[in-house]
Amino acid sequence: MKIVLASNNRGKLAELQAMFAPLGVELVRQADLGVGEAEEPFRTFVENALAKARFASAHTGLPALADDAGMCVDAFGGLPGVDTAYYCTQFGYEKSDANNVRALLEQLQGVANRRAAMVSTLVAVRSPQDPEPLIAVGRVVGEITTEPRGANGFGFDPVMFIPEFGQTFAELPVEVKNAHSHRGRSAAQMLALMRERWLA
Repeated sequence: MKIVLASNNRGKLAELQAMFAPLGVELVRQADLGVGEAEEPFRTFVENALAKARFASAHTGLPALADDAGMCVDAFGGLPGVDTAYYCTQFGYEKSDANNVRALLEQLQGVANRRAAMVSTLVAVRSPQDPEPLIAVGRVVGEITTEPRGANGFGFDPVMFIPEFGQTFAELPVEVKNAHSHRGRSAAQMLALMRERWLA
């Protein structure tokens, strides 16, 4: 089965492709099919992921999978949330993973509560009008370190410390991170849902 991935993020594509391989599903980036980015006007991960999935399916005629993910910091009332990718731009930095990490560490200086969750919401639709989208949510709670550690992963991985491993996501081997990350958890749920609803 070929499914369009409603994202142009190569890191997400590589992670999700590895996770969906057991289903015999081929994920194709929407950019490779000439599809631009959907608008994401909503304040929740699930609404944005659904909008992206419907948009990608409408423009390709294929079933679509969309991921909306972000960092939810307790001290900021759950923000940056859906604005995670552009977090640093509100502080005058150019959009990049490194600048996002830098801005987050600056904003948390002197803050005692460094608890945060990384959330991944996956939504899959069979068609643009699918009345029963598949929805899977993965969540990992950890603490924001005071400086980046590790060279694996992307996004906030170098500052997301996971107590059960005693390391940041960026310090973990890729296969361990993929199995236990927010995206790993949502992908595992999504695989089960697809097997049960779409491939049975």
